[in-house]
Amino acid sequence: MLHHLVHSHYDLTVIVPVFNEEESLPRLYEALREYQRKCSVKVCFLVVNDGSEDRSLTIIKENSNALHGFFYISLVSRCGLTGALKAGFEHTQTKWAGYIDADLQTFPDDFELLLARRHEGDLICGIRARRSDSLSKRIQSRLANKIRNAITHDGMSDTNCPLKIIKSDLARSLPLFSGMHRFLPALTLLTGHKVVAVKVRHQQRYHGKSKFNFFNRAFSGACDLLAFIWMRSRYTAPVAGDNNLACAVPPKKQQ
Repeated sequence: MLHHLVHSHYDLTVIVPVFNEEESLPRLYEALREYQRKCSVKVCFLVVNDGSEDRSLTIIKENSNALHGFFYISLVSRCGLTGALKAGFEHTQTKWAGYIDADLQTFPDDFELLLARRHEGDLICGIRARRSDSLSKRIQSRLANKIRNAITHDGMSDTNCPLKIIKSDLARSLPLFSGMHRFLPALTLLTGHKVVAVKVRHQQRYHGKSKFNFFNRAFSGACDLLAFIWMRSRYTAPVAGDNNLACAVPPKKQQ
C-alpha cells in the first residue's frame, strides 16, 4: 500500500532516518508540515525507524496515522544511517527522493534550493555554507573531506551534508553498503551521472546527541574509503553495440 500511495500522488519523497530522536521529533514534524504546505512540488515524507530504543517509534506511528502524506517503516534491527537510507530508497516510487536528518540541523525549506537545480543533475547535494558545529567538529570534517576528495575527486567540500535529492532509480542502483552514504557523490559520478552542489543553511542541534564522534567517524571513514577504492578499481560499465534483439520474434504459444 505504501508503494501505491507514494507513487501515485507525489513528486518527491523525503526520507528521514531516525534512531533515538524522541526529543527532536515534535519539532521535526512541525517543520516538515510547514514545508509541506509551501513546497513547490507534491511532497511526502517517509520516516525510517532504525531500531530506536526510546519512544521514537510510538511518536512516528502517531504522526503517520494522523497526518496526510506522512508514512513510516520500522526496521527489524538497527542498520545504521546507510541502511536506513537504503530501505527508504527501496520503498520510494516517486521520481525524486530526498534526505534530511531528524535533528533538523538543516532546514526543510532549503529543499527548494535543491529542487530549483534538479534539471541540471541526477544528485543535488546541499553544502553547509556556515557550519554551526563546534570548532573541533568543523576541523575534523574539513580534514576528512580533504582526504576523501583527494582520492575520490568528487569535488565535494561537504559530502556529509544531510540535505540531498536524488533520482530514485539512480539511488536504488547504487551499491549502498554500510557507510557508503558518505560516497553518494563519488558513486554517482562513477556511474556516469551528474552531481550539482548548492549552498544551504545550517544550525545547531536543539535536542538529543549526535550519533557520531571522532573515533567512529575516523575509523569507519578510513575503512569505507578503502572499500570505495576497491569498487572503483573493479567497476565496469559494458555498452552493447551491434545486436539483433529488435528483430527477435516471440515464440508461438504451444497448443
